[in-house]
Amino acid sequence: MNSTTPWLSDAEQRTWRSWLSVNAQLPAALHRQLQRDSGLSLQDFEVLVHLTETADHRSRVADLAQALQWERSRLSHHVKRMETRGLVLREECLEDGRGAYVVLTEAGLEAIENAAPGHAQTVKELVFDHLTKRELEGFTSAVEKVLSYLNQPISHTRAPSRTKPSPEKESA
Repeated sequence: MNSTTPWLSDAEQRTWRSWLSVNAQLPAALHRQLQRDSGLSLQDFEVLVHLTETADHRSRVADLAQALQWERSRLSHHVKRMETRGLVLREECLEDGRGAYVVLTEAGLEAIENAAPGHAQTVKELVFDHLTKRELEGFTSAVEKVLSYLNQPISHTRAPSRTKPSPEKESA
């Protein structure tokens, strides 16, 4: 780092390190619970949840990859494994002949319906049961603010800010 590169404040560093730990530990714990209770991976669960939230339980591969923030090749390999287990089907797109759909099967719907209650209970136990109503509101607000920024169209010309945090940000 050079002298113009900003460092994280102590509070930012603590928050960032905690966020990274949660980001590593929470998915691992959720994956273990899903595997133990339903035989699904966390990735299986994510795909199945997305498909259950669509009107006809199907999604174009490109749309599903974007929604999950996965590379198309990763999704393609994962869908093949799920297809082998009967959870989804891959159907060609008749409208344009170029794309394909991932379609939820009856077995996939049954799997997600069986897995969802235990998954929800685990999320509550690991995250929400430890937060007061006020902490939950603050957590939700902070996460939504970060997501709002991340969901903006990417500008390759925008340079990261090199300014120090404002005093009100430091005290907030």
